Amino acid sequence: MANSSAVTRRDFLKTGAAGSVALVIVFHLSPNALADQAENQEKKPPNPFDAWVHVAPDNRVTLILAKSEMGQGIMTALPMILAEELCVDWKQVKVEQAPTNPKIYDHGTGGSGSVAGSWLPLRRAGAAAREMLVSAAAQKWEVSPDTCKAENGQVVHGNPKRYLSYGELVEAASKLPIPNFNTVPLKNSDDFSLVGHNTLRVEARDKAIGAARFGIDSRVPGMLYAVVARCPVFGGELASFDSTKAKAIPGVRDVISFKTSGRGASTTGGVAVLADNSWAAIQGRNALDVKWNEGAAANESTPELHKQFLANASKPGKVVRNDGDADSALAASLKKIEAAYEFPFAPHACMEPMNCTVHIRPDSAEAWVPTQAPQWAQGVIAEAAKLPPEKVVVHTTLMGGGFGRRYQADFVMEAAQVAKAAGKPVMVLWTREDDMQHDFYRPASYHKLQGALDANGNLAAWKHFQTSTSIAAKWSQKGEDDSGLGEFGTGATIPYLTPNLRIEYTLAESSVTRAWWRSVEHSSSGFVVESFIDELAAAAGQDPLAFRLKLIGGDRKIPRFGEDKAPPLDTARLKGVLQLAAAKAGWGMPLPKGVGRGIATFYSFNSYTAAVAEVSVKDGAVKLHRLVYGVDCGRPINPDGVRAQVESAAIYGLSAALHDAITISAGRVEQSNFHDYQMPRMSETPLTEVHVVMSKEEPTGIGEPGLPVVAPAMCNAIFAATGKRVRRLPLRSEDLA
Repeated sequence: MANSSAVTRRDFLKTGAAGSVALVIVFHLSPNALADQAENQEKKPPNPFDAWVHVAPDNRVTLILAKSEMGQGIMTALPMILAEELCVDWKQVKVEQAPTNPKIYDHGTGGSGSVAGSWLPLRRAGAAAREMLVSAAAQKWEVSPDTCKAENGQVVHGNPKRYLSYGELVEAASKLPIPNFNTVPLKNSDDFSLVGHNTLRVEARDKAIGAARFGIDSRVPGMLYAVVARCPVFGGELASFDSTKAKAIPGVRDVISFKTSGRGASTTGGVAVLADNSWAAIQGRNALDVKWNEGAAANESTPELHKQFLANASKPGKVVRNDGDADSALAASLKKIEAAYEFPFAPHACMEPMNCTVHIRPDSAEAWVPTQAPQWAQGVIAEAAKLPPEKVVVHTTLMGGGFGRRYQADFVMEAAQVAKAAGKPVMVLWTREDDMQHDFYRPASYHKLQGALDANGNLAAWKHFQTSTSIAAKWSQKGEDDSGLGEFGTGATIPYLTPNLRIEYTLAESSVTRAWWRSVEHSSSGFVVESFIDELAAAAGQDPLAFRLKLIGGDRKIPRFGEDKAPPLDTARLKGVLQLAAAKAGWGMPLPKGVGRGIATFYSFNSYTAAVAEVSVKDGAVKLHRLVYGVDCGRPINPDGVRAQVESAAIYGLSAALHDAITISAGRVEQSNFHDYQMPRMSETPLTEVHVVMSKEEPTGIGEPGLPVVAPAMCNAIFAATGKRVRRLPLRSEDLA
């Protein structure tokens, strides 16, 4: 928490709006708001302050926020928290994007952590401002602060009541001592009038009418558009190029070759065609004559990776966890179940392709970037421009989807290199094909599960082997030597009671770029764990819901394996969402002929989700009719926002489960656009119900936890309808025949 003594009151007033007197509260947003992986990747020393609250004489309240809005509703949820404690109409609260300054702000948006990490800091900041305003009013009236009350942007006293608006009090309040943030009194949650109530998104109207400005909408005087030709093979390099035909395209201004390196690079560089408009730049790139040195990765392919998976799975892996003696229990069991599950690479497929606009001047630089990591973008541009980072201004724009893809800086690095060479403002714009073929993909993985049941149908042993193209191994040599725990996530902390649990891991080698994808490793672990427990339930001849509840057992707190500081898995809350989803879905009630019902639950990002799916299969085609969720993400700030996030996660999960995979041939991605990497159509979208637990626990993540349960619930329903088990994604008609 920020120490208010570290900054003088003169410094506070200097940062007031336009030099006018303002009550300014400084506070710290927890670095827990970052994804664990992103935090490790972009670790910085603790920053003193992250954001400010301004209360102006005209009653406007402004929150300066160092978090990125990418459709998750952060610009609505965070002001709601602030306004609740400040006792103002939340619509009075305006959000301004923070300037990119890692020395002051804790930038970075990921890991479903923005609300969870901001909950207490925002409450305390709002409460501190409220107490100072109340004290200022009490001094003016010469009464005790205990006899005054803050409500609706004013302080009230007496009977008959007298009022002073916050704007009238701000100058006097700004001269008072700042309360200790750790002891400032917070509102009783029973008195909340905003938090926990459905609220319309503040940016929704602008998005609906086309007024919202995304990165791709950036326009700078004199700006050129650049489209880059990159080696189609991972790790390949430019050999030579002829730009004659490209320069003959009307509107093309220049052709530039460049190299990239370091953390921000996913390619080794390329050839940029600069033009007056994007179409001319694209046509110019098409006209280039380019030759590449493809390198060793040109031998990689999806079939070869599958062979590597099988070879790895035929041998013991590195032991990640070993409780009891799973191998002996399996050998002695009369009822053993084995299954193998496989996942391909998966793209992010953001609706807004990657883009970045950069203007590098002799003594400064400015950029407009749809990014989840503006501090990383700033550093990359500073390096390219050979400027101190503080001379680089990064404007964080709205973005059409992030999902972890926009935590990377490869597209920023390209824009910086091209803008420096051009000497003009440049927007590097990716096409859909660029996005599909030069992504940082969800890792491909293969899992071998073995389980044993005792005579009473209890889980006698659980063994999980995984081999994957890990994220950690792509980033560093240290990651290659990692135990592999990060590839399991909370899948290494299963909630099901067993005396014998063994987890093993083997790294699979690949040049394909990979990184964080919505729900990261939980997207695969959730599917594997919840599919296999369903197979065990069938082998035990027990109802899938009853089997899960039995194996979860009594209420207990399970420490997260390998994560000593993480909150434990609370089985009472996990059972709660299971029972909620089942009850709302009518578990056990008759279904139409040919329709099956499946269930799944999972714990991720400190939140609990369960889903029930209703599915039918006809002529090898799956129809997901209904999807019913139970969700416990702690106290929901905006329940409608929670539902929207879960519905979005469901569609995102279905996108990777229903149709197509990213496949590799000759070291390059075979898919190019939505004709050969299909997305769910509206006709394939299920009727989705999201039932939110109105918990009083502190808020936890919700942008990603809805994803891990959708595919296993659907595939378990396929088994209930057809007797066919789906063990590899995406769905294939031959697996359903």
